[in-house]
This record gives sequence, C-alpha cells and structure tokens, in this order.
Amino acid sequence: MRKLSTILCASTIILAACSSSNQQSDQKKTDTMTVNETANTPVDAITGKMTLLSTPKIGQPINIKFTVYNNADIAAKFCKWHTPFENLMSKYVDVTMEDGTEAAYKGAMAKRVMPPPADSYITLKPGDSTSVDFDLNNAFTIDKSGKYTVKYNSASISGIVIKDSLQLNIVK
Repeated sequence: MRKLSTILCASTIILAACSSSNQQSDQKKTDTMTVNETANTPVDAITGKMTLLSTPKIGQPINIKFTVYNNADIAAKFCKWHTPFENLMSKYVDVTMEDGTEAAYKGAMAKRVMPPPADSYITLKPGDSTSVDFDLNNAFTIDKSGKYTVKYNSASISGIVIKDSLQLNIVK
C-alpha cells in the first residue's frame, strides 16, 4: 500500500509539472510560425498556386511557375522538401491523363530524416510570396498529346496548401 501511495504522489507531481510547462509554452509568443508546428496556425496561412507558362507541346519543356503565398499576419515558414524549391528529389505532383493513366515518374526519390532540419525551411514575411519555375518533363515521361491534370500532392510535408489542380492540353 505504501508503494502505491508513493507512486500516486510521484505521478501527481509529474503531471502537475507537465501541465505547468504546457501552460508556459502556450503563453510564449513568437514572431514567426512554422506551418504544421503550431495548433493555432490558420489553415490557409501558406498557400500555393501552379501556373502554366507556355503552350505545352510534346518534346518541348513544359514550364510551370510554382508560387507560395503567406496569408498570415506574421512571418511563416514552409518546408522546401517535396517542392520545386529544391533540386528534383521527390514526386511532389501527380500527373494524370484524362483517362486516368498516370504519367511515368522518372525523377529521384529521396528518403528523409524527420523532423526536417532548420535549413530546409523558407521564411515568408506577412503577405509575401515567392516563386520558382520548373519543367515537368524533367520529372515525368509525357510522350502523348492530350489533356492532363497536374495536382500537388505534398501538403502534409511542406505545409503548402494548393487547392486547385493545373489543367494542361498537350499538343504535338
């Protein structure tokens, strides 16, 4: 019975210490947030958009502009992993023909250590944006003309929410 009493007392002290620590950390305010890091981060703090830069043709570069926006009123960070902001290291978009056939991915597939290190984040000031262009042909084999859908698939890693997919009509 004495052991049980000691265990209950120790458990109460530990729980009280954890509760106090959580309250103190909740009260800390920062001037930067990392997407997916804070519970009170607005859902659409970091959003993105893909824009086609020219008429896509078979055998020609299919250049797409990838833009990221900070919609929050404080600086925010997003992870550049699984985005075109790093060298081609992963399949961050899905490319599908209108019949449902997926274009073959031919790029690298990096394995990562979690959580991402500090240097894998890009900070955006409130209301700011940043863009990068990429060629879809560097990552996918696109050898048939037709209608394609390009959809960003890595929001859970980067923190970038892109609601709209990009529609392409690739001609010969």
